[in-house]
This record gives sequence, structure tokens and C-alpha cells, in this order.
Amino acid sequence: MKSNYRAYDHKEGAARIREILNQSDIAYEERDSLPPRDSLTFSNGFYANCSALFIDIRNSSALPEQYKRPTLARLYRAYVSEMVAVLNSSTLCVEVNIVGDGVWAVYNTPLQVNIDAVFEVAYNANSLLVILNDELRRKGMGAISTGIGLSWGRALMVKAGFNGTGLNEVVYMGDVVNETAHLAANGNKTYSDSTFMVSDVFYGNLSEHNKGLLAWSTQRQCWTGEIVSKEIEAWWRNEK
Repeated sequence: MKSNYRAYDHKEGAARIREILNQSDIAYEERDSLPPRDSLTFSNGFYANCSALFIDIRNSSALPEQYKRPTLARLYRAYVSEMVAVLNSSTLCVEVNIVGDGVWAVYNTPLQVNIDAVFEVAYNANSLLVILNDELRRKGMGAISTGIGLSWGRALMVKAGFNGTGLNEVVYMGDVVNETAHLAANGNKTYSDSTFMVSDVFYGNLSEHNKGLLAWSTQRQCWTGEIVSKEIEAWWRNEK
């Protein structure tokens, strides 16, 4: 949110706090799928089923020690640019967010076939990460390591911000968001970890073919694997 200065009035602030905390629980509706964003106000919210996809860079805190700031800026721009582009490429996508070195998205997935579509987005993103790393090596830079988390569940969707100023965002909260971030944080965390970390519920809704691409990790208590798009992989092999 871009700032648009307004002097703070603590009396108005106290009144807003009381107003928000006094809102009725009835205003928070249960839905089977995510409603349109324009359904949200500052006094309602929705519990709905959805899928979340999170991509996170491993050991990113060490990158400033390896590269000068302009070089590091180009690396992050290339990474964020393509991750946002790929995550946003599905008609099921309702939200894309950038949090530090993490890029994540929320998908409206009321049908089982939608889960496979989100899985495809994830392995397309992983294919672009392969391309990014090849280009980084070509520039004499080290490759980055990432984790990709996928989960399905219920999220609370609310509009939050400073009412009347245009400073607001749609916020997604709940176990599905927390679980996805946790899964991504374990991707490639150790030598024995894979890139993909997939929740058991998400896995259970995949096609048999996609299930066959993943294996159960007793250590992480989720389904893991290394998956890329065969189409993108073949194209990139010819390009290099």
C-alpha cells in the first residue's frame, strides 16, 4: 500500500477499535469457494475453501554477503518477476503476494480438477526457476535454492486497512496459509529434502498421474518431489 499522509487522531482510533471489536460474528459467512473481492467490506468476511502456493528462497539472508546491491537487486527482480507472472497465469488465481523473498498466491479451487491446475502452476514455476539458475550461472553467479509449498483448506478472507483512505488490502488468514508457508520453508531445507512439499489433503485431490510424481516423506509428514514441466524443459534444452 502506498502511503497517503493523514494526521493521526487517537480519539478516532479508539472509536474505530471499539467499532471493529463489536462487529457481529454473523457477518463472517461460510462459503464453499472464495467470493469476489468486491463482496468484502470493512465489516464482513468469508470462510472459504481454497488452495495456497508458496515459493521461498533458501538461505536468502546470506545473499547480501555474496553480491553487491545492484547485482542482488537484479537477482530478486528476475526471481520475483517470473514467479509472480507464473503464479498469476491461472484463471483460478485470486491473490498474489510478495513477502520478503517469498512469493505466494491463493487459488479458488472448488472442484477437484482445479487442484491439478494449481499443481501445474507450481511445476511451471519450478521450471522457470531452473531457467533462472542457468542464467545466473551464465552470469557467473551462484544458483538459488527454493522451496515450494502447496496446501488446501479453509481460509478467512477479510478486507483490512484504514477505512476511507484507500489504504487497504484483502487478507487471507487460517491454517491453509500457515501450513503452506511452513511447507515451503522445509523445501530444500536439508540435503535430503526435495523442492516440492505438498500437504496430504492437497495430494489426496490430485489425479493419479500427479500423485505418482510425489513420494511420502516421513521426516516432513507430507508429500515431496522434484517436478518440472516437460514441455518447458524440452524447449529450454534446445535454447541453451
